[in-house]
Amino acid sequence: MGLEQTIMADMKEAMKAKNEAALRGLRAIKAAIIIAKTAEGAGGELKEEDETKLLQKLVKQRRDSLEIFQKQNREDLAQKEQEEISVIEKFLPKQLSEDELKSGLAEIIAQVGASSPADMGKVMAAASKQFAGKAEGKAISTAVKDLLSK
Repeated sequence: MGLEQTIMADMKEAMKAKNEAALRGLRAIKAAIIIAKTAEGAGGELKEEDETKLLQKLVKQRRDSLEIFQKQNREDLAQKEQEEISVIEKFLPKQLSEDELKSGLAEIIAQVGASSPADMGKVMAAASKQFAGKAEGKAISTAVKDLLSK
């Protein structure tokens, strides 16, 4: 079953259970899928990697909003964003732990022959492809900086 069908089935369950938080998150995913499918050049279908990118984008948007709401002491809005993040993350692949990420990055650094922070671009290009959907770009970038500065 594709992501869209899974979302629709989960939406029905959330409606029956009157789970407003889950329903908000699921509706956001459904809307993003419809927009992506009807975008020019999309061809009406989404590949699995496109679905993952879409979900990551939704989580990133909500994390950015969450950060802003917390700075402004708007706990009511921050709570809603946090609920939606947890709903959307259920559909993403399991994220790598910090240790798993660093060990994978160490291998990539050895493969590309990086030795200083100046080589960060080479490492990031390879790491972004290898860890797509499994780690956030920000986490990858931070870990690469840390490993290359040693």
